[in-house]
Amino acid sequence: MSTSSKQRIQDEPAFVLHSYPFRETSLILDVFSRRHGRLAIIARGARRPRSALRGMLMNFQPLLLCWFGKGEVRTLHSAEWQGGQPYLQGTALMCGFYLNELLLNLLARDDPHEQLFDYYRATLHRLAHETDHAATLRCFEKHLLQELGYALLLECEAGNGKMIRAEARYRYIVERGAVPDDSDAKIGLPVLGKTLLDMAADNYIDPATAQQSKQLMRMLLNHHLGGKMLHTRELIKDLQKL
Repeated sequence: MSTSSKQRIQDEPAFVLHSYPFRETSLILDVFSRRHGRLAIIARGARRPRSALRGMLMNFQPLLLCWFGKGEVRTLHSAEWQGGQPYLQGTALMCGFYLNELLLNLLARDDPHEQLFDYYRATLHRLAHETDHAATLRCFEKHLLQELGYALLLECEAGNGKMIRAEARYRYIVERGAVPDDSDAKIGLPVLGKTLLDMAADNYIDPATAQQSKQLMRMLLNHHLGGKMLHTRELIKDLQKL
């Protein structure tokens, strides 16, 4: 049975990705839920001063939500804060908004991604406790594309299946993969074999890997976003060059 045909959902783990006012006292929430994917929910009366929901429906905080309805916008019945996630601050907060903007633009409605939900929750924890935010973002970007069916080919050359060599130079071509950088046709993004192997291992310690992986992920994400600019990415780039 599809999500849209279910009358009531109980105690569903979820995060609020975005919210905006609706009429005088309500909110429209764009949430990422574990078993039902991304969906829109109206929280009636959530902006009233005495509402039990006021101050609870925050970004980056784990919630258990109950909702009902069959339409494009469901209706929130109740919400329970789960705790355990420190509040993000500073650059970590901006990185969190970047993750949310990626999910809002790349996830289809009502398309469950349970493993991605769990990885998103773990990534928020990393942002709160670790300082290498750039590495955290690269790991999430790679995992997101994999979950959406756009996995990067990082250990084998495109077309022939030969193993990537750390000492070799390649060009990474969108929707194809890495090809040896030994031809006159200079298409794709230049990248070292070591960078591709480091990315496969989620190892971003090498400064060259950190720089080239950022360029590669930006090229791939821009392709899948259809060229749409992410506002949080531009702000983070200006602030920290992540």
